[in-house]
Amino acid sequence: MLVPLTRQTFEQLIPIVATGDQYKYYWGRLSDILKRALISAVSVLTIVLINVLIHDDGDPLFLLVGITVGLYWLWGPVLLASFRNIEFRKYPYSGLWQGKVSDVYLTEEVVTQEEKVNKKGELIIVENLEQRINLELGDKTGFTVEIQAPLRRYHQGISRGQIAVILVMSYQQDLGKIAKYSDAYLPTVNLWVSDYPYLRRDVFIEVINQIRLSRKRNKQRQPPNLKFE
Repeated sequence: MLVPLTRQTFEQLIPIVATGDQYKYYWGRLSDILKRALISAVSVLTIVLINVLIHDDGDPLFLLVGITVGLYWLWGPVLLASFRNIEFRKYPYSGLWQGKVSDVYLTEEVVTQEEKVNKKGELIIVENLEQRINLELGDKTGFTVEIQAPLRRYHQGISRGQIAVILVMSYQQDLGKIAKYSDAYLPTVNLWVSDYPYLRRDVFIEVINQIRLSRKRNKQRQPPNLKFE
């Protein structure tokens, strides 16, 4: 099933400003926070030096800029997520696609690589692996997509045959060629599978429910089949 969506609905699903889930994604680990803090410190120091060299008595504008970049460690995730959302919003047409889980399996993927020195003094590369879940989704038309995400404990509830819904994007009005698609929602078990939370999930579930209610009403309005003998 493929249901086209209006531009207004699409922009509600993927807003320009980062959602809470997207902020958490880019907040990252302790190493990511330390990197942003280092960028903030270096930027503030640079602005202070420039301010001293240009204005002996200081400039309020430089003070404002200094405070802003000094808080980069805090608002940096908003900026990164917003840029990613803008990249998605460039697609002019979108739709709601529903299929089923045709296959589900696990793999191990290299997440990061680190250079370390072993006991012999040799430089070696250590690969950090992460278990990931892979979903193959398909429908009766033969259209298929593959979604991969970090494995979570709640993914144990996923099995073949379950319904899956995703947001698809295209440059074509009839959605004849899909250019991009979002994370997957499995309504029967109320589970999400995603590497990055593209959607406002509360709005996405609401859109699904509205479409189902509309289709149900249309069926009830259809006249009964008449048989002539």
